[in-house]
Amino acid sequence: MKIGIVNDMPLAVEALQRAVSLEPGFQVIWRAANGAEAVERCAAQRPDVILMDLIMPVMDGVEATRRIMAETPCAIVIVTVNVGGQTGRVFDAMGYGALDAVDTPALGQGDIREAAAPLLRKIRNVGWLIGHFNGGRPAAAKAARTAPPWQLPPLVVIGASAGGPPTLAKLLSALPANFPAAIVLVQHVDAQFAAGMATWLDQQVGRPVRLASSGERPAAGIVLLAGTDDHLHLQADGYLRYTSEPRESLYRPSIDVFFADVARHWKGEAAGVLLTGMGRDGAEGLKAMRERGFLTIAQDQATSAVYGMPKAAAALNAAVEILPLTDIAPRLAHLFPAPGPGPLAASPKGN
Repeated sequence: MKIGIVNDMPLAVEALQRAVSLEPGFQVIWRAANGAEAVERCAAQRPDVILMDLIMPVMDGVEATRRIMAETPCAIVIVTVNVGGQTGRVFDAMGYGALDAVDTPALGQGDIREAAAPLLRKIRNVGWLIGHFNGGRPAAAKAARTAPPWQLPPLVVIGASAGGPPTLAKLLSALPANFPAAIVLVQHVDAQFAAGMATWLDQQVGRPVRLASSGERPAAGIVLLAGTDDHLHLQADGYLRYTSEPRESLYRPSIDVFFADVARHWKGEAAGVLLTGMGRDGAEGLKAMRERGFLTIAQDQATSAVYGMPKAAAALNAAVEILPLTDIAPRLAHLFPAPGPGPLAASPKGN
């Protein structure tokens, strides 16, 4: 894989180069000392993956990500010191299409391979997403018929990846305040960012957003976000749980895994929405939901920061409807209308 490094700190550049050199087949093809230089280098020689710092002179990593994804899009992983302390900037960069974020490896102490492992795992994951490695990802399990419905709230499940945080905020903010469905979000984000993302969304959207916990059921009016590096599952009894299986799934949490569980186990009304993101995660699961008879929606190309996952869903005919972002919330509100005040009381006879 061809890799570009964007960082103004010589020690960080050296650490990244040493980490990349540990993986056969990874090659650094250029280095840039700021975001403006990265935009120019990417236009001249587009890499498979860019390792992007956030705070740099001339142009920072957020603006560089925006420019690159608009002009010469490619996979971008944010790599910076104390990434957990820069949640806002990370979400901004992800809003423009960055795929993931990880701390700059500290290679001066201990086992170099252990220190570099998180970064190398991120790069390999991107390689699978962009089709660099041979073979495909395992398909989601075939949906099965379920028992008659329980008295459950409607369920809306939403999957997103690159570009997801601000897209989710816009979608959730546009739903009616008394929207009656339970909502579960599966966003490709490391566990270290999940709590911060739930808090950020809670502040943005005007409705309760929190991390999903094992042993709870989706509840009307509550937005739950998958919040660990394990997969979020929906069990046959309607309760949520986290497990490491299936281990072969590329992203944790996997959208495909959760969507397929909904198709297999949810015994009430449901709808699936697949938003912006690179790769194919969610397409097979959305198809399973459609085959079950649920409404399935994919975001359109014009409003997607990265038209990967929705495009894969469209190619599989997994989406009943392909809509711009601004039309998705009204469609869901029409599908699951808020309860009205109920019928008026009958007037006494003779009045």
